[in-house]
Amino acid sequence: MEKIRSFKQLLIWQKGIDIVKEVYRLSKDFPREELYGLTTQMRRAAISIPSNIAEGFKRNHNNEYRQFLHYALGSAAELETQLIIAQELNFLNKDKLNDSLDKLDHLGRMV
Repeated sequence: MEKIRSFKQLLIWQKGIDIVKEVYRLSKDFPREELYGLTTQMRRAAISIPSNIAEGFKRNHNNEYRQFLHYALGSAAELETQLIIAQELNFLNKDKLNDSLDKLDHLGRMV
């Protein structure tokens, strides 16, 4: 088995990038007045997931890496809350919400 040399080789990082792309797709149709509200918050939380995974991977110690994985999990929980709020405000339908929540849950279990 070949040693992983880049965070880009990590499946959890790749799944995180997929979540970012999905959040951008989902939020592009949110009301314009949410551009600096929920839209921005959701995008920042989503971006934070793979960003923390990448930053932790570049740390020199396993303890630091684990800490950044915990940050990624915190961002995933934040995003989950925001997705639920978006659905409650009728910005997302239930199917899109459930699909996104399944992906977040899968990523969380991988971490």
